Amino acid sequence: MRSKQWTATNQPHLCIFLDKAAVKTRADSPWMLCPVTQVEETKQMMKMLPILIATIIPSVIVAQSNTLFIKQCTTLNRSMGPHFEIPPACLQAFVTIFMLISLVIYDRLFVPTVRRYTKNPRGISLLQRLGIGLTLHVIIMVTACLAERKRLKVARENQIFGKSDTVPLTIFIFLPQFGLVGIADAFVEVAKLELFYDQAPESMKSLGTS
Repeated sequence: MRSKQWTATNQPHLCIFLDKAAVKTRADSPWMLCPVTQVEETKQMMKMLPILIATIIPSVIVAQSNTLFIKQCTTLNRSMGPHFEIPPACLQAFVTIFMLISLVIYDRLFVPTVRRYTKNPRGISLLQRLGIGLTLHVIIMVTACLAERKRLKVARENQIFGKSDTVPLTIFIFLPQFGLVGIADAFVEVAKLELFYDQAPESMKSLGTS
């Protein structure tokens, strides 16, 4: 038996108190009386707030790939051959590369295969896709932790404590976490946009996707 698909309209009436805004009283001010449509749309948006809050942490992790991860890369050995050093920010390109590869694999292989069992046109629900992405973000932080421990261990072993000193460790030790960020984005960001676009009221779709 398939579980009922999540929508913002079939959730418990947690925002039922907003119905009072549509109750006509003696006051004729538009600030004291709202159309039922506006009340229902507001309730629909409020029911999606927990999902929005749950995706704040992944957004923070993505920001780390543009700041902290790059700063860590500047301390490592960036040599590729005797006369060339790659810029630390170049690893950021792997986020986009892995995301594009993941999207192709997801759409062309994963969805058709899973669709046979779930009977869902999307393969899996948007919340399941979001959950996979959140799990990947946990793995990203574990991977980043292990890479940083390795970097600090090598720095201590070689007595490297200066800001401009180079740790004798290849920069590509941070490649897995950049790749995982791209894969996680293919799940979290896409699912988040689709979910808010699908569930947001017609008059608030631009607000939901923003």
